[in-house]
Amino acid sequence: MDVDTLMMFIKEYGYWALFFFLWLGIVGMPIPDEVIVMTGGLVASLNLLKPVPAFFVTYLGVVSGLTIGYLLGRIIGAPVLDYLVAKKNMGKYLKKSYDLIDRYGSYALCISYGFPIVRHVVPYIVGISKMPFRRYALISYTTGFFWTLIFFVIGYFFGLNIEEIGKTVYSYGIYALIILLPVSLVVWYIVQSRRNQQQKQSGSVTELEDSVS
Repeated sequence: MDVDTLMMFIKEYGYWALFFFLWLGIVGMPIPDEVIVMTGGLVASLNLLKPVPAFFVTYLGVVSGLTIGYLLGRIIGAPVLDYLVAKKNMGKYLKKSYDLIDRYGSYALCISYGFPIVRHVVPYIVGISKMPFRRYALISYTTGFFWTLIFFVIGYFFGLNIEEIGKTVYSYGIYALIILLPVSLVVWYIVQSRRNQQQKQSGSVTELEDSVS
């Protein structure tokens, strides 16, 4: 599936398409989560969806998919890992997930967001290890909010380059995210400053017209 097809589904089904495709991330969608989130930002910038509802639906899609992974690991347990091991090319992602958990413990949930596929595997593992859901939710949902916000904003301002940006993030993971974060914040600051300046100028013109009349 490419971005054009994804856009077609969003135009047809609106907010539900954003949620559904991100929710399906747990079974390995053929399009990276980063690209779907950025597409949410793009359609918001094109006024196809309202920005605030689009963001929160996107966020709910992200965390719901990862939560299902946690619950499957916690409830079903080892058979989940057997299923993952049997899948092609999953060995390296399982190894990376275990390495992150061994090194960072619970906070591997934060770091895993920077690595495609690994972010879906880590919840399975911490679910199997019986991490309390309250702790899982606190760490994963908080990180997920900011992760979603970053890519949503990038899609909003750089939507025409979604596929290129998505491939870069998919290839370089957290390193690309570290670079993209300050860039997106700077762009957001510039745009907001210009909007505030325009509003002040508009307000000044209105006050001048009122005083003249």
